Amino acid sequence: MIEPLLMTAARVSTFERQRLLTNASGFFFQRDQRLFLVTSRHVLVDEPSQHFPDRVEIELHTDPDNLTQSTGFSMLLYRKGRGVWRQGEDYGRRDRCGRDRTGPVRATEDNRPGCLHSEHLQVPSGEVEVGSSLLIVGFPLGFHDALHHVPVARQAIIASSFGLRFQGKGYFLTDARMHRGTSGAPVVRRAPDRAAQPSGLPWTLLGVHSAQFDMDTRDAEIDESLGLNCAWYADILMTLTKAEG
Repeated sequence: MIEPLLMTAARVSTFERQRLLTNASGFFFQRDQRLFLVTSRHVLVDEPSQHFPDRVEIELHTDPDNLTQSTGFSMLLYRKGRGVWRQGEDYGRRDRCGRDRTGPVRATEDNRPGCLHSEHLQVPSGEVEVGSSLLIVGFPLGFHDALHHVPVARQAIIASSFGLRFQGKGYFLTDARMHRGTSGAPVVRRAPDRAAQPSGLPWTLLGVHSAQFDMDTRDAEIDESLGLNCAWYADILMTLTKAEG
């Protein structure tokens, strides 16, 4: 038996044609009857680093009774020169968040994996206290159980006031040891009322891990990294997954 939470995460590989570019994380999110793959925008396109993949590939299990069996599923990112993913900006209270944005890519209904639902979303409020225990489920440096094709989880805590957009941006901070490859991972905590959670997943979704948070004024030779990270508030998914038209 495997915990259903691990089945919601997906290893995301980016490609330029057949050339592997990067490894990242993502997760499946269902709203109504539509299924989305959620990751961070800079996984799909990042102008400062000249990162412009044209497709992503994920792994899907093909046999629920044998997790060693999987297949790759490739999704093109452009159609007629235009990106086919959705992206959004969280303006917070004052400022526009343009450094990184969360962007889901619609996935197929076939071989539907485990997924988080809109009912799992944690509304920003005072009930989630600073210091609350979290899990971030992903693929640090691409590391995972390569035999069974499942991710690993890192412990974290909330390091800023949840619900108060940090410095007016659309994210909160977590304190955790993170690595490259975890961008796009779900940030979750145990649900207070497990019976109320759908799909047998006793978790609430708070955010989407983005990147390490650091200070521009830190002396890299003297001062250690803060060890803090940005997580975009997951409620933006309700805007991104609206039915089109």
